[in-house]
Amino acid sequence: MPHVVTVATVAKSLAGALLLFCAATASGQPVQPADTIPAFSKLDSIEARVQGCVTCHGQQGQGTSNGYFPRIAGKPAGYLYNQLVGFRDGTRSYPPMNYLVAYLPDAYLKEIAQHFASLRPAFQTPEQPSANAAMAERGRVLATVGDSAKGIPACIACHGKSLSGMEPGIPGLAGLRSTYIVGQLTRWRVGERRAADPDCMKRIATRLSDTDVTAVASWLAQQTPPAHASPEPSNLVRMPVACGSQR
Repeated sequence: MPHVVTVATVAKSLAGALLLFCAATASGQPVQPADTIPAFSKLDSIEARVQGCVTCHGQQGQGTSNGYFPRIAGKPAGYLYNQLVGFRDGTRSYPPMNYLVAYLPDAYLKEIAQHFASLRPAFQTPEQPSANAAMAERGRVLATVGDSAKGIPACIACHGKSLSGMEPGIPGLAGLRSTYIVGQLTRWRVGERRAADPDCMKRIATRLSDTDVTAVASWLAQQTPPAHASPEPSNLVRMPVACGSQR
């Protein structure tokens, strides 16, 4: 018999379960104590439903300063939904997230995605510029120009000039920490993270060297995002490569 989980039951239990995972996966990262989580009069409110998310990603989805948990606020709803489905169905692996969404239906995941896509909290302070001028310049070139010799398009070609993403499936890079970007690019390169075919990020990431990954991640994390950044409208003509996530 299928395991049926009600919205109220999930909303009531998510925050406590995620506190344990966050404490285990982000050593040294302050975690909100269970007794300080806001109480809501309605367990079926969206605020109650996303308590498992905000425990790690921040009350407004603003992310954390250490890079373990990325900013999810303001990203395209389609992108956020695809990631939630990936975690639920096992095509994207991270045990805390896999556990959190294991039994959630599509409609619930879409509601969560829409909620965080609508938020525009202030961005955290960007990382300090690197002292390595050559590394900084390499990162800038990869992000804004690309490397045609290696078949690497500029990050801004798809993620937008302001790095705020593109509807419906390309995430904003603004406000992400270098450690998170390095981690995700590495996962693309080794096949631990993947997307719908044609998997454009897989092709691009495998063309990046270790130095390239470090350089572009550092440069991106140092940029000051525009206030209230929002994803750009879909523009398939502008994109330099075919990307399954934009279907």
